[in-house]
Amino acid sequence: MDFTCYELTMLFFAYSFLAWLGETVVATIKVRNFRNRGFLSGPFCFLYGFTAVLFTVFLQDLRKDAFFLFAGSMAVATAVQWFAGKTLERIKRKKWWDYSNKRWNFDGYICLQYSLLWGLLGLLAVRYGNAILLGLYEMMPDVARKVTVWGLVAVGFIDFAGTLLAVYHIEEKLPRLLGWNHRLQRGTYRLTAKVAGYVNKRIGRSYPSVLQDRAAEDNAEACGFAQILWMFVIGALAGDVVETIFCRLTAGVWMSRSSLVWGPFSVVWGLAIALATVLLYKDKDKQDRHIFWVGFFLGGAYEYVCSVFTEIVFGKVFWDYSAMPFNLGGRINLLYCFFWGIAAVVWIKGLYPKVSRLIALILQKTGQILTGILLVVMAFDILVSVLALVRYDTRASGKAPVYRWEQSMDEYFGDERMERIYPNGKPTEG
Repeated sequence: MDFTCYELTMLFFAYSFLAWLGETVVATIKVRNFRNRGFLSGPFCFLYGFTAVLFTVFLQDLRKDAFFLFAGSMAVATAVQWFAGKTLERIKRKKWWDYSNKRWNFDGYICLQYSLLWGLLGLLAVRYGNAILLGLYEMMPDVARKVTVWGLVAVGFIDFAGTLLAVYHIEEKLPRLLGWNHRLQRGTYRLTAKVAGYVNKRIGRSYPSVLQDRAAEDNAEACGFAQILWMFVIGALAGDVVETIFCRLTAGVWMSRSSLVWGPFSVVWGLAIALATVLLYKDKDKQDRHIFWVGFFLGGAYEYVCSVFTEIVFGKVFWDYSAMPFNLGGRINLLYCFFWGIAAVVWIKGLYPKVSRLIALILQKTGQILTGILLVVMAFDILVSVLALVRYDTRASGKAPVYRWEQSMDEYFGDERMERIYPNGKPTEG
């Protein structure tokens, strides 16, 4: 089933509101006093809405299989929750929630009981919730539907902007920024200032630990954009080499394993290394089993999402594990999840410190010049690769080139060349 942008946006806000309502009611009952459990000023928990949209987009092919839908929902939502918690901690050096006092917790951000709850909620949402909510949505006149969606988007933007002002404490600096175009944004400033004031007070009531010791900063190892870009490129190159050698040893053939039309780079591996670095570089002193299980679960969830994404966007299946035991929809399998866990330990414990020092030396010697060149080259390579893959799919469907870029892709990246670059790319069924 295909969903329009309007439908996905409506589901995002509907589930965000229902989650806020549920969290608020539960928290209020526990303390016998009203507590607004939403992070933002409005009645929304956007993390839930975002996760529900992921369920809707990526787990539709599991809709008829209750067990795998439950397992997939649990895995995806747990990964999102852990990633969100880690990201917020990296931003403000504080935990926004903590399950350390619960049994079977991991890192304080996820625990077994909530992961099981996520699985149940995902099952109910994909099988029943979406149909009910979209049915109500379709009952509205077409104009009313569009006005409602755009109104919610506007409210969400204002709400989120106000929260950022409160969290980063920049509301007092905003007038200087508005000085560039004070008349145009005077009304916006007044509205966001009011929202920021309310959010700041409520965050202090619901999450007092976040506002304590604001001046305290963690002097941990830096991991900025330049470092992450180099990690991505190094990971993409290493991943392509490893997969090429693995293919030679197991299948007896040399074949291209690159994701890009130019150069031996595996984008899936590059993104995996970059994400692992951002999320785990501060945990490099923790026990190996901690790193392993993070890599096991997040690697599996990441590979599953990548598989669905490439099918939807490019109309191609680049890997299929259907013939392997303990697979999930042919997208992931138990054995390779173990490989993800081992790779996480090897990277964070063994390779990351050495690669980090190498990158620091490169940046020290070349400054930002080489990094800027690398960014431009990789961005152009990725852009052309995306266009070539999109045209490869539409050309297979018999669509004649209409635009100039389509003609260029046909000229420089014909079927024969694309088959050499992506020998495992198979069209999706149906």
